[in-house]
Amino acid sequence: MDDPTIRGLVGGVLWPGFLGRGIPDLFRRELDEGGLAGLVLFAHNLGDEGERMSLAADLRDHGRPLVVGIDEEGGNVTRVESATGSTLPGPAQLGFVDDLAITEAVGAELAHRSLAVGANVVLAPVADVNTDPRNPVIGVRSFGDSAGLVGRHAVAQARGIRLAGAAAAAKHFPGHGDTHLDSHHAMPTLEIDLDELERTHLPPFQALVDAGVPAIMTAHVVVPAWGGQPSTLNPIALGRLRAMGFEGVIITDALDMAAVRESVGAGPGAVRALLAGADLLCISNPTNLGAAAAPDQDARDFLEVQRAILGAVDDGTLPVAVLERAAARVRVLAASLPASLPASRPGTDGAAGARGAGVRAAGPGDPIALAGGFDPVDAAAVARAAISIDGDLPRSPAPRTVLDIRGRSTLAVASDRDFFESALAAGGPVLRGDAAVPGSGPLIVLADRIGGDGPQRDRIANVARLRPDAVVVDAGVPGGGLPLPVVHTRAASRLAADAAAIVLAEGADEPEGSP
Repeated sequence: MDDPTIRGLVGGVLWPGFLGRGIPDLFRRELDEGGLAGLVLFAHNLGDEGERMSLAADLRDHGRPLVVGIDEEGGNVTRVESATGSTLPGPAQLGFVDDLAITEAVGAELAHRSLAVGANVVLAPVADVNTDPRNPVIGVRSFGDSAGLVGRHAVAQARGIRLAGAAAAAKHFPGHGDTHLDSHHAMPTLEIDLDELERTHLPPFQALVDAGVPAIMTAHVVVPAWGGQPSTLNPIALGRLRAMGFEGVIITDALDMAAVRESVGAGPGAVRALLAGADLLCISNPTNLGAAAAPDQDARDFLEVQRAILGAVDDGTLPVAVLERAAARVRVLAASLPASLPASRPGTDGAAGARGAGVRAAGPGDPIALAGGFDPVDAAAVARAAISIDGDLPRSPAPRTVLDIRGRSTLAVASDRDFFESALAAGGPVLRGDAAVPGSGPLIVLADRIGGDGPQRDRIANVARLRPDAVVVDAGVPGGGLPLPVVHTRAASRLAADAAAIVLAEGADEPEGSP
C-alpha cells in the first residue's frame, strides 16, 4: 500500500461499483491518488437529470482517461431507464426480427444513452447462445439459440456501439446459455462436452474477436473438461480466449456474485482471476445484498479485493509482472475512449441529454425513433414485429386483470418496479402467485418460464380449466403446447409491454408488417 507504483498497478485493474448519486470520497481518492481504472454505474447511481449530468461531468473531469462501465442491453436489462422501463428492443426481439441494420442502430443508441450518463464501456452485446429454455439468467437476454444468429447480431450490435463512440464488452465467455442456475446465486456447470461448447457456444465470441471487439467479460461457469474452477478463475478457459486471437481486455463478471463469493471469496477470487489471465476486475454491485448490505458495502467490497491483491504481491503469490500486463491492457482501452457524450452531436440539440441523444421524447405507446447516423428505426414497430401468437387470440379490452405467475427476476435486472404487468393491466388489478382466479372479465396470465416443464406451465393448465377464455402473455423464451392462446413478447420491457397491450386490445391475427 505504501509503494505508489504497486498501488497504482493494483488500482489499474480494479473496477468497483459504488453507493449514492455522487462519487464517494474513498473512490475519489483512489481515482486521484491510487490509479483506479474507473467505476461501474448501476441504476441506484442515476438520479434525476441534474444528478446524472453532475455525475457525468465529475467522471469526465479527472484529468486522465477512465474506464466507466454500465449494463445497458435494451429489453430486460437497463440501468439508464430503470425508473421507467426500457424503451429499446432487447436481444431476443432483435434476433427474432433478424435485421442486422436494426441491431446495429440499437447498439449505437445503447452507446449514446450510456455516454450521456458518463459511461464509455457498454457491457453488451450478450453473446451467449441460449440453448437451455430453463435458463434463469440469460433467456431473452440472448439473441437466440443458434450460434450463427447470435454471432451475426452480436457483431452488429458491437459495431453500432463502436460507431457511436463507446466500447463494447461482450459477455459471458465461454457462454452462459446452457445453464439452469443463476451465477448470482450459485455455481452453474456447463453439462456439455467440449465438442458442443466449441460448435455452439464459442463461435459468437470468435466472430466478435475477429471483428475487433475491445473487451470480453467472463462467466462464472464451470466447464468440467477444463477443471473444477469457474471460467473467471480458470487459466485454461482464459487461455482458450487468448488462443482465439483476442488481445483486448478480459473483464471478470462481478466478484461479489455467489458463484465466486461463496466458493473462494471475492478477495482470493480476484487474485486467482488475475493469475488466470483476467485484466479488469469487476468487483460488485453493492446493493445486491439487499437488506443485508452495510451502509459502506461498496467500500468493504473494494477494500477486501484491494487488500487481497496487495497481500498476494507481498507474499509472492501474485507476480508484479501479471499486474503490469493487466494494467497496461486497461490503460490502452481507457486511452481509446471518450470521457462521455458531448453536449450535442450532429442531428441533435444539447437537450437530448441523459435520455440519449437522437431519441425523440415519447410517452407510453408512442413510437421511438433511433437515430445517430442510421436510418430511423421505429422501436415500437420492432417490438410489435417481435411478437408471435399461438392459438386464436380473443380481443381483451382494457382494463384487464393480470395474474403474474413469474418468479423473482435475476439480479441482472436492475428495477424492482414492474412496468410490464401495469402496462398490460391498463388500470385493472394485478394478482400474483397463487391468488384466486377471478371468475369474469378479461384475464391475462403473465409468465416467463414456459419453455420447458415446470410450475408455470402447471399453473397455466389449472387456470385454463377455470377460465378457458384467458390469455397468456409470455415474456420469456417461447414454449408451445399450452391450452390457452399465447402472446410471445420476447422481453419484459416497457416497450414490449406496450406492444403486447396493443395486440391484446386488437385480438385476432398475428401482427403483420415489418419495422
